[in-house]
Amino acid sequence: MNDCLFCKIINGDIPAEKLYEDDEVLAFKDINAQAPLHALVIPKKHIATINDIQTNDAELIGKMYLAAKQIANEAGYADTGYRTVMNCGKSAGQTVFHVHLHVLAGRDLSWPPG
Repeated sequence: MNDCLFCKIINGDIPAEKLYEDDEVLAFKDINAQAPLHALVIPKKHIATINDIQTNDAELIGKMYLAAKQIANEAGYADTGYRTVMNCGKSAGQTVFHVHLHVLAGRDLSWPPG
C-alpha cells in the first residue's frame, strides 16, 4: 500500500526504532508511547483490520504474538506482566489501518482500558 504509514516503515521509507524483525513480522517502538515499553508489532503483509484477516493468516498472526512475547521478555517484563492490544476500526481506536499489536508494560495498566 503506497499510502500506508506502516508499509512505508517496512520498506524503510520512514525510520523506526526496531525491536524485532524477521521475514514476516516487524516490531518497533511507538512514537506516542503510553508506557515505558510500548511496541507495535506488525505483519509485513498489509492487512488493514482484524476483519480482513483470512484463515491462511493464522500462522502470521501467531508469529506477531511470539514476537510480542520475545520483546516483553527482552525488556524484562515477562514475569511482572505486559498487555497486548489489537484495535479493530476507528471506533475502537485504530488510527493506522494496517493490523498492529500494541505491547505495553512498565506501569500499572487499569481495566477496563477505556
